[in-house]
Amino acid sequence: MNQTKLIQRQYVFENQRLFHFICGIADQNILELEKILEVELIPRGNSFIIRSNQQDKINNAIFFFNKLCEYYKNRELETFDAKYLYQILNKENHIKDDSLKTDLSLKDFMEQDRFFVTYRGKPIFAKTINQFNYIKSLLNYPITIAIGPAGTGKTFLGVVVASKLLLKGEIERIIITRPAVEAGESLGFLPGDMVQKVDPYLRPIYDSLYESLGVEKTNQLIQLNKIEVAPLAYMRGRTLNDSMIILDEAQNCTLSQLKMFLTRIGKNSRMCISGDITQSDLKPGKSGLSKLLEIVKNIEEVKFIEFQKEDIVRNPIVEKIIHAFEEYEKQTSDLHRD
Repeated sequence: MNQTKLIQRQYVFENQRLFHFICGIADQNILELEKILEVELIPRGNSFIIRSNQQDKINNAIFFFNKLCEYYKNRELETFDAKYLYQILNKENHIKDDSLKTDLSLKDFMEQDRFFVTYRGKPIFAKTINQFNYIKSLLNYPITIAIGPAGTGKTFLGVVVASKLLLKGEIERIIITRPAVEAGESLGFLPGDMVQKVDPYLRPIYDSLYESLGVEKTNQLIQLNKIEVAPLAYMRGRTLNDSMIILDEAQNCTLSQLKMFLTRIGKNSRMCISGDITQSDLKPGKSGLSKLLEIVKNIEEVKFIEFQKEDIVRNPIVEKIIHAFEEYEKQTSDLHRD
């Protein structure tokens, strides 16, 4: 960068707490912010000295920080949040022109109140627009089908919504299930009875419940039959009323299993089906999830949410891993065609 042409502006944050969240512990977030904004950021007190040899870059950074202060004034901020906000503002061309107003869905998303507070006191917000629409769908539609890559919050948010409805008394039970697919292992060689054999397959669901409600509260609700976690085969022949029923890892279900599951819904119940079509452990052509999307696409009471790579809120390396596999699969498929 040519020092003689450097332009610099100072941006002062009125919210000291937000500024510290933006910088991160020992200023570890600043390098990532510099990459996102393509400027140099020098922390000074509660402000940044913004440096660049392009005035547009400085203007963009100032506009971005204004939006950050507007939308995150009452929320904790993570690196993902800053990166995602920049992406959606840039996507809508808002980053280039302050006179452009954000659309309603973006505005609603950014001004959302906390949706849930975990047993540890941590507030839960939707971290992406698709997560925001997913939560709204779970609250307002009898059946929600969410597809997308790992790490987008499909399972966790389904459990959080169910926990909120149960604690408010809007439903009587939470029923969570997933297929016990033998992905390279045999259930027969696992120790214990059938429940103990399938428990490892259900562990991610328990993790989400423990994170939302805590171990003690979760176990108490299980004892009271307010929460049921069971393999999919246990759903056959039942009618489930006044419940929220969550089917996780639906890409590992056959079409007949999905039909069986969907027809269990009773009065005052909601269903959530989630999965990643690209990650089925079944033999090719056996997964019923993509077929289901086509079959029920014209039913008004069924809402579809499709998560993308930019919705991945786990460790950022997850998105890179998924992208690397996509590139590998594309190259492999091109070679086979040749």
